[in-house]
Order: sequence, then structure tokens, then C-alpha cells
Amino acid sequence: MIIGVPKETLTGENRVALIPIRITEVAKLGFEVHIETGAGLRAGFPDDDYREKGAKIIDKREDVYKSADVILQVMGPGANPNANNDYKLMKEGQIIIGFLEPLLAKESAMELAKKKVTSFAVELVPRITRAQSMDALSSMANIAGYKSVLIAANTLPKILPMMTTAGGTMTAAKTLIIGVGVAGLQAIATAKRLGSIVQAYDVRPAVKEQVQSLGAKFVELEIEASNAEDKGGYAKEMGEEFYKKQRELMSRVIAESDVVITTAAIPGKKSPILVTEEMVKGMKPGSVIVDMAAERGGNCELTKYGETIIKYDVTILGPVNIPSTVPYHASQMYSKNLTNFLQIMVKDKKIELNLQDEIIRDSMVTRNGEIVNPRVKEALGILI
Repeated sequence: MIIGVPKETLTGENRVALIPIRITEVAKLGFEVHIETGAGLRAGFPDDDYREKGAKIIDKREDVYKSADVILQVMGPGANPNANNDYKLMKEGQIIIGFLEPLLAKESAMELAKKKVTSFAVELVPRITRAQSMDALSSMANIAGYKSVLIAANTLPKILPMMTTAGGTMTAAKTLIIGVGVAGLQAIATAKRLGSIVQAYDVRPAVKEQVQSLGAKFVELEIEASNAEDKGGYAKEMGEEFYKKQRELMSRVIAESDVVITTAAIPGKKSPILVTEEMVKGMKPGSVIVDMAAERGGNCELTKYGETIIKYDVTILGPVNIPSTVPYHASQMYSKNLTNFLQIMVKDKKIELNLQDEIIRDSMVTRNGEIVNPRVKEALGILI
């Protein structure tokens, strides 16, 4: 069996799907590894590191696809608009694993089905205990939550911690984290480590203890939100009346904050507007908003995809693909997720796709010329 790792082609993507240290593990499963020349270079892993671990370096992308039984990618078709040329390189029966944006990219899902490849979207790995080590969304959210605070600290015209110096005492900055998923929790922890006074809000009251365990204050609003989480552990889309009341109650808290970091994203949906233009007007001059939901339209009404803007003396950042800005460790975590995923696909050094296993079943998008995932079919408007 051969694993192929092509070089990432998405503009600005610096990660790699498999790092050298994992080659020994996949070799034990029965795989030989073929790496496209320079695939790991931007993440800090030169070709020689792969050679030392027994991988074969392949000069041409088409040869990687031609030889591989399994293709591992970070941003695969659907998630990468530059991947159109890869469809013609795929072969029937090949397995494709990576971020695929399956709930939004209908044309890509249909093209993968047409090529008769078996595709797995890492975004769809269920959030169950057994799958935690394969949860790439959480791995990348950890990186993004950490980096978002550094972005804010670098932009804010204040320092985050309190400092007492010969020149006087400087008060700590106030940071508000909206959305307490994996990214939000990491943002809380990072902001606390940097000395900020941290508050956090989430529609799910159950996360209060997690917020407090990190030393932050949980913002409680008088609003009913008991059904804000689905059975998979993801935030659910709420009605506009709910978001309207939420925005009204949040205005005062936002006005008191020097930094606001928003993380509220709903899989396959546009991000809800949580910070209105009116709220931005009420913030102090020099305040900073880092909108981690910018890739889905943003939680701030003024956010511009991939841009930094200043309005009402408030800096609003809409960064995209934050994990790629920390490619060494992001690749390390993602590579481990994929290695663990491969382990449940292989038995006695042969690929066996057990559809009774909910991890395999729920993350599979296409097989045998069809889109087979019910969740993807529903999202794309395909009759089940």
C-alpha cells in the first residue's frame, strides 16, 4: 500500500499532511510513503528529513497520484479552489483524506463521486471520545485560538498585563472571548497567560465551569439557550430573535473590553452576527476585534474576509486560515490526527473500511461513484 502526500496548492497554505516522524508509524501499518518534492518545506520539514525516515521523494505531482492508494492532504478538493487540476490525476478506488468543505462544496463532492474515489472529510469526524485523537477541527482550533490572542496583542496599542514600573503602574487590558469551543478555551488560556483580565461568553451555559477553571469570568445573560448545542457537540444555529436579544445584552460587556475575540462558527452555515456596527461604535478608541469566524462571513458586522480595517477608531481583523501561520506545530497535530485515522482503516496491513464504525461511516463523503453521507446530501440539497 502506498500513501501519497502532494504539496499543498492553496494560496498561503504552509502546512503538510504528514510529517517525517509519522512515517515509521504508517510503515508499521503496511504503507510506503511517497512525498512530492518540497511538500513539507514551508512547515519546516525538508525532503531529506523524509528520506531519512524511509519516504520516497517524487518530483512530479501526477506521479504521486498515479502511485498512491491513499492521498493525504490538508486542504483538499472543496476546501481548496486551486485543486481543480487534481481531479484529473485521481484514479478509481483511490482514497482521499483531508479538509474537503463537504457541507458547502457541492460541485466538488459531485466531482469526487464522478471520479469514483472514496473520500473522507476530516471535518466530519464525530465528536465522540474514541475519535478525539482524530479530531482535526479541534487540533486546528487550538492553534487558531492561541494565535488569535497574539494577533490581538500585537495590534492593541496597550499591553495586556498589569505592570508596576518606575514610570508608573499600567492597568491590565480587558479581553472578551465570544464562543467557548476549543478555539475559545485556548484563547482564554493564552490571554490569561499574557496577563489580561478575561471574560468569556457562550450560548451554552454548560461551559461556565470550563471558563472558570481557566481563571476567567463567565458572562451570564438572561436568555434561554438550553438547546444551543447539537448531539455532536457543535453549536446549533439559533433564530434571529435569539441573536437580537443576545446582541442587546452583550453591548455593555463589549463596550468595556479592549480586545474582543469572536469564535462562533456553525458547520456548513454562515456565522451569526454577534457584534453589530452599533456595538463597535460604543467601543473605546484603539480597541481590537479579532474575528475568527471571518471565513464564514464573520461574527462582526464590519468584518472583511482576510482584511484588517479601522472604523470608529476600532481595528477589526478578519484573519483566515490562522493555523497555517503556525505550520510546524499545526502540521504536527494534523499529521497525528491522520495517522490515528489510518489506524482504524487498516487491518493486517490491508485497507478495510468497516462501515459499522461510526468514525469511518460519518466522515465518508463519496464511494463507488456516489455521495454517500446523509448529512452532506441534506446540506447540498441532494435527495436521500
